[in-house]
Amino acid sequence: MSARKQVLLKRHRRQKRIALLLALVVLLLVGVLLTWWWLPLLLLVGWVAHEAWFADHLYYSPDDDYTYDFAGGVLLLAGRIDAGNLLLEGDIGEAETLILQVRIKASWLGRWFDPHVLVGTDRQDFERGVNGRRYLNLSGQRHALVSGTLQLRGRFCSIEPTVTLYALSSPDYTEQRVMVVAPHADDAELAAFGLYSRARDVSIVTLTQGEIEAESYQALGLDKVAAARLKGRLRAWDSLAVPLWGGVPQSQCLQLGYYCLQLPAMQAQPELGVGSRESAEQDIRSVRAANAIQLPGDVDGIPSWRNLVADLAASLEYFQPQVLVTPHPQLDPHSDHVASTQALLEAIQLSSWKPKTLLLYANHLHDNDRWPMGPAGFGIALPPAIEALPADGLWSPCLDALQQLDKAMALAMQHDLQGALPLKRRLRRLIQRILVGRRWPITGDDEFFRKAVRRHELFWVRTLGD
Repeated sequence: MSARKQVLLKRHRRQKRIALLLALVVLLLVGVLLTWWWLPLLLLVGWVAHEAWFADHLYYSPDDDYTYDFAGGVLLLAGRIDAGNLLLEGDIGEAETLILQVRIKASWLGRWFDPHVLVGTDRQDFERGVNGRRYLNLSGQRHALVSGTLQLRGRFCSIEPTVTLYALSSPDYTEQRVMVVAPHADDAELAAFGLYSRARDVSIVTLTQGEIEAESYQALGLDKVAAARLKGRLRAWDSLAVPLWGGVPQSQCLQLGYYCLQLPAMQAQPELGVGSRESAEQDIRSVRAANAIQLPGDVDGIPSWRNLVADLAASLEYFQPQVLVTPHPQLDPHSDHVASTQALLEAIQLSSWKPKTLLLYANHLHDNDRWPMGPAGFGIALPPAIEALPADGLWSPCLDALQQLDKAMALAMQHDLQGALPLKRRLRRLIQRILVGRRWPITGDDEFFRKAVRRHELFWVRTLGD
């Protein structure tokens, strides 16, 4: 977890403790001044209200504006919403990634129900109580937009009529050689299954074996170490086998076998081997047997930063990708994700092969654990950008219904996304379904089935060497 995420989380927890303390004082006063039986009733009502309306992790104010600067062939067009139709002043040319800057204000119902904008046949959700600048993703709606028939309607919110369209042009990266860098098994599928299943030439390199948090495997009669080793083997297998569902053969996939949540420690002391926290393993070769090529780390099996960077450099030279798909180092706060991209950038400097483009993704966020908000199957609006981000381009390819189903099935094959939800989370979903109308897909219980299976995938485009 990044330092900024830790600060935001600590502030959120401090505010929550203060609120709970005040609520406890009120309950004690009610018990003393009124009658004791109000206490359990109010506790139940308070818990239900918390689960329905206050359980989202939102580390910023809904009144904050999102702020984006775009680079890379961006065209700005003024527009307006007239009688529900979006009308532009100018021609968008051949641009396919279409981002609409709007100002949205929640109605009073939008403080209790999820405010969202209906964009033609799409829907994009925002924070309860939203009141500020946001960015809709109109990619895939080009025909209706050009013809002036694209309708925008707010539910539980209103949209100011004056808007700005950012029309961004990019090559079709599926026609280039693509390498997806996945810190963990399933990151490639979450971020880029639609991309890699359509790419002409693609390789997938997974950095860690995913052995931590293996408590559920102890139910098989295994101790903690054995359960972690089993989980590591299973997830390493996932990283090599699941891409075949998207047309990527095992020979195009590499599993490097480093250990979860240990990449920052490796980076801090590049020559030091850093073993697993839970499996007691120290040799990365334990899950490398199926790799199609020999890598520098195969010589000694030491889980060090030096070996990781060398493995990535060798992967670049072998697959010779033109495009690298990797976590956004400023937007995605997961410590392994940040370290993965930093290791990749070091490997590019070391490698004789120089890719041209980074496509950056975010499977996690600093500010909002629910993004992308709203139900599965709909579009991905741009995430919160409360603090300034680098000015990158954007590329947002679309997935049709069959591609979304294939993506959901690829996620269902991932061992880490299987299993029933804990009772508390099942009760929370039931309460939110009844009281605020939230819906989850039937393809899987894990939250990523809602967040990742969408009509868009979203990548920030950064040209190497600029």
